Amino acid sequence: MQSDTISAIATAIGEGGIGIIRISGEQALTIAEKIFKPRKYNSLREVRSHQAAYGVIIRPDTDAVIDEVLCLPMYAPHSYTREDVVEIHCHGGVMPLKEILALTFEQGSRLAEPGEFTKRAFLNGRLDLSQAQAVMDIIQSKTEASLRLAEGHLAGRFSEKIQSLRHLILEMIAHLEASIDFPEDDIEDLATDAACKKIMEIRAILQQMLATAKTGRILREGLETAIIGKPNVGKSSLLNALLQENRAIVTDIPGTTRDAIEEYIDIGGIPLKIIDTAGIRKTEDLVEKIGVDKARAYVNRASLVLAVFDFSREISAEDEEILQLIKDKQALILLNKTDLAGKFALERMKSLAGQHRVIEISAFAEQGLDALTEEIQAIVYDNGIQPDGCFVNSVRQVEILRQTELYLAAADETIKQELSADFIVIDLRSAWEKLGEITGDTVGEDIIDQIFSQFCIGK
Repeated sequence: MQSDTISAIATAIGEGGIGIIRISGEQALTIAEKIFKPRKYNSLREVRSHQAAYGVIIRPDTDAVIDEVLCLPMYAPHSYTREDVVEIHCHGGVMPLKEILALTFEQGSRLAEPGEFTKRAFLNGRLDLSQAQAVMDIIQSKTEASLRLAEGHLAGRFSEKIQSLRHLILEMIAHLEASIDFPEDDIEDLATDAACKKIMEIRAILQQMLATAKTGRILREGLETAIIGKPNVGKSSLLNALLQENRAIVTDIPGTTRDAIEEYIDIGGIPLKIIDTAGIRKTEDLVEKIGVDKARAYVNRASLVLAVFDFSREISAEDEEILQLIKDKQALILLNKTDLAGKFALERMKSLAGQHRVIEISAFAEQGLDALTEEIQAIVYDNGIQPDGCFVNSVRQVEILRQTELYLAAADETIKQELSADFIVIDLRSAWEKLGEITGDTVGEDIIDQIFSQFCIGK
């Protein structure tokens, strides 16, 4: 499959100043030469690697000009895929991109599969699997913190940690196998004692890494957050204040928000997938009732609930119902409209809030939002801020680390039962192989295909 030459549009489809077609493979330069006519060179092969040449794309059979372009050759192995790569930078309209891409097909390339350029970079040894996955995380990052996390993975900091653990496990295996091969040297007890200590150290490191999984997943995917409260407490005003734009309609008429509004918001570097829900109250309006039912469903689904109450009114039965609704949820209680005269029984609310933090804010005056940001950061970074790239950030990584820890626990138990070194080695080798699935050293082709199928075409 890698002998094929592939091509695809590498920029988002739509109108723009520039669009890029990427070609990779043995025939990349040959294909590009057939359709690109440089102004200052006789041939594209005269252009130095990573140097752009100005010219036009033509139809080989008629010499009709399609577009003015810059053509950028990158010779193997000094390219993204470690193959010959040519990028054609044309005007960013739909038709120029489609016509130039079609010309590459006519000259012998095929359409790249989703993620195939990055897959080739992995298969050719330029990236390991963790770094390859980070490419997509960079593209999809929504905040500076999530970008830093993805860049740390791409730079190999996470992979280095995994490889160092694999090296420690391999050292134990080597010492134990030496004790098996040379029983007359009487080194088995020493090797077993050393393995026991090292297993404890590695398990502790794995547990620390697993403790970062929640934070890593949130930075990668966003924290699903629901804003709830009865009508007219300022839910939509809070959404607008956090977004710094008038995204939701704000009026004094109860029931204005009838359906959920979803937005991604950057709160102190944390991506919040925030949902502004319909005001929770009893209503005879069929449409509003559907919205209220959906609001209750969002509370059950959300990872974090921002429960908004009106500081200028007294506590009502509806307020108490909302408190009951969030009793077992991770939630923050926001007393809004603190810029108005207060009628709220603050001490009573604090007693009803239970374990939930109470924060006084004014969405209208944008007061108290810094305290809200700090509290959200405290929730997300409950294990402390880790060095960039050291967060576990996917379900797949979590499961691999969890299974690795189980294999090490089994090895530890084998040592305690004073079984022979052969049995210890079996568990340690399983742990070593399992960890290798993160970097791709010991992963099957089906898993590789599944991971890269989630990428966009052109990357």
